[in-house]
Amino acid sequence: MGEWTSVVGAEQLARLLRSQKAYANGTAAGGRRVSAYRALADGVRLLVLEGRVPVAARLPAERELAATLALSRTTVASAYEALRAEGLLESRRGAGSWTTLPAGRPLPTRGLDPLPPDTAGSMIDLGSAALPAPEPWLTRSVQGALEELPPYARTHGDFPAGLPELRRLLADRYTAGGIPTMPEQIMVTTGAMGAVAAICHLFVGRGERVAVESPSYANVLQLMREAGARLVPVAAGGDPPGWDLPTWRQVLREAAPRMAYVVADFHNPTGSLVPEEQRRRLVAAARSAGTLLVVDETMAELRLDPETEMPPPVSAFDPAGSTVITVGSASKAFWTGMRIGWVRATPEVIRALVAARAYTDLGSPVLEQLALIWLLRNGGWSAALEDRRAQARGNRDALVGALRRQLPDWEFTVPHGGLTLWVRTGGLSGSRIAEAGVPLGVRVPSGPRFGVDGAFEGFVRMPFTVDGMLAETAVARLAAASRAVAGAAGPVHGPGGLAA
Repeated sequence: MGEWTSVVGAEQLARLLRSQKAYANGTAAGGRRVSAYRALADGVRLLVLEGRVPVAARLPAERELAATLALSRTTVASAYEALRAEGLLESRRGAGSWTTLPAGRPLPTRGLDPLPPDTAGSMIDLGSAALPAPEPWLTRSVQGALEELPPYARTHGDFPAGLPELRRLLADRYTAGGIPTMPEQIMVTTGAMGAVAAICHLFVGRGERVAVESPSYANVLQLMREAGARLVPVAAGGDPPGWDLPTWRQVLREAAPRMAYVVADFHNPTGSLVPEEQRRRLVAAARSAGTLLVVDETMAELRLDPETEMPPPVSAFDPAGSTVITVGSASKAFWTGMRIGWVRATPEVIRALVAARAYTDLGSPVLEQLALIWLLRNGGWSAALEDRRAQARGNRDALVGALRRQLPDWEFTVPHGGLTLWVRTGGLSGSRIAEAGVPLGVRVPSGPRFGVDGAFEGFVRMPFTVDGMLAETAVARLAAASRAVAGAAGPVHGPGGLAA
């Protein structure tokens, strides 16, 4: 690690440390009293491994942190030295100290991509947050699309901005939701990933900074890495939970990212729903910093608890459209196999995106666009969504019940929507649990897949893709994997942090 990408101030680090019971009491994980420098080093280590302090974040100077924590400078210097010896801190004269991760940490287990249906066998695959297609709506929409196809088949079939009728229907949906939108503000893409890729291609040059939530959606993080972006992680937080606005303001001000990518509605992987006031303030902060705010709304329609009140869309706080670009998709709300997404932005941005598309994928499949048109015109979209929500709600409740019965030490917050549960694995390595689960017949992605540079080792993501007895069986297999990891690792916590 040669450079820091974000800054953690002394007051912020002190607040995070004091939120830890062990640090506040001056104890180690087992309750044993430790020296002040050891408590500080252990506290910072846990913050890094759990992603609450990002990797590559510059820490406060020793003198500044000592004054804030009412410790001696020698105590802070000793803690920093201990962290350097453990591979969790790097320092350079004149540049300060920044967090890192030890060399040789286990790589996160792959598992985000679903197994091919003909090879799954007895494996319970929790690798992808994707449900089977809602029927009969998929079949009806494809049949309806085939009926509408002949006029389009007599053309070249190249619609870089999307079919005009679909652009109009999507614009009307935004307008009905309180966000006045013209068809010229919509570009249809090949899934949400195609939308984010197009935005990155247009706005983010190689080496430019992009601020991302930490944790965030793994596939988008990888897309941005491959595009050459320098990711600046911003740890989740806030009160109520959502975005930590002081940290976001600091990152936007000091790192000056060209773009920021966020998920405000039923975040993947945490499931959080960002409150209205946090949305308003982040838009204002991004506008002041000149940062483009890309908001992924692919989970927005998956509200599972009807009593949950939905805040206004983030774009509602950007009436001029100069700061917020919105990404949507049919792939999560309807079916992953329907690879139709879209971008909502100003007409000028849409024209630039369409022009740039000539050098990438040219356009999205006409037949799938016609299927989505059929759903939106004939009430199939709303009916399919109701089926999808009921299925995901039942799956979520079955998974939560199984976890509470079989793995009571694992911690999580039950989300009110979306498709994923973000689970703290009782102090054990999520990567090792994922590895141990494969021979036992369960695949689950470990936490580091959703962080930048390997944070979140103590987590796994569990999607709502199985129900009833299958959920019980999946959790039973993970419980067996957890026991195997705990038995092989010995003590759960030690000088190295999470048990491997």
